Amino acid sequence: MTSEPTRLVPIPAGEFRMGSAGHYPDEGPVHVRRVEAFQIEDHPVTNRQFAAFVRDTGYVTVAERTLDPEDFPGADPADLVPGAMVFTPTSGPVDLRDWRQWWRWVPGASWRHPLGPEAGVDAERDRPEHPVVQVSFLDAAAYAEWAGRRLPTEAEFEYAARGGLEGARFAWGDDEQPGGRLMVNQWQGRFPYRNDGAAGFVGTSPVGTFPPNGFGLFDVTGNVWEWTTDYYAPRHLPPDVGERAVADGGRPSLLAAASAEPGSRMPRRVLKGGSHLCAPEYCLRYRPAARSPQAEDTAMTHIGFRCASDAVADA
Repeated sequence: MTSEPTRLVPIPAGEFRMGSAGHYPDEGPVHVRRVEAFQIEDHPVTNRQFAAFVRDTGYVTVAERTLDPEDFPGADPADLVPGAMVFTPTSGPVDLRDWRQWWRWVPGASWRHPLGPEAGVDAERDRPEHPVVQVSFLDAAAYAEWAGRRLPTEAEFEYAARGGLEGARFAWGDDEQPGGRLMVNQWQGRFPYRNDGAAGFVGTSPVGTFPPNGFGLFDVTGNVWEWTTDYYAPRHLPPDVGERAVADGGRPSLLAAASAEPGSRMPRRVLKGGSHLCAPEYCLRYRPAARSPQAEDTAMTHIGFRCASDAVADA
């Protein structure tokens, strides 16, 4: 692996049945979606690659920036320091309806130190070929622009993740572990207090550790959630509404505003693919149809991204 942008894999145009009727409500309705030919990177952007972008541009990620007091009325100014959300295992079984029991805000956590500065993990030095994490949507979009690429739409990501398998439950078929083989980096053990590790990794794994899908793409499910350009809605939107939503006249579009979580002004985008924190009893989302909302400015230890590009015209 190098710090050069990842190899792009051409994905042919086609139609597929997007979504699922058998898991979570926001994956419906199942509908036929057409995707035009495009290209997508064969693995998530790594720490080594993101470090090259930062060195070249001097870019400062959202997690490394000082918080604006106007966005947090009533907060103690001493608490408004750069940082990010870090997964922290509990000491034992807990109510799985309350995610706040295993997520905590850690000052100083960023892509460089994904678990926080006190954890002693330097992403570029210690995990160069792991997917970069603790990156917001804004950070991912900035990298994509630098690389001369873009982020994929939700439909593009799901279509590519399916690898040509129509309606299969997983990216490789319907059997979760064919022949007893673990196919993705997912939680092993009892969530959120005991993780036995996937292929020896607790947390992220180096890109390419697990088998590729039918299109030759690695980690399209499991390992890290990945940003897409679509604004989140609790059900699939028609293609002309849900894809490539843009700001109108410099103001957030109505769709962007509607995507925000109640009580927040920050738009939410669709994450795809699931992550190493997905456990069947809590989050069976290491599937192509799975999706999750995330505020544009939020960085966490299980969110990364990969870039896409329009198809190259034939000479």
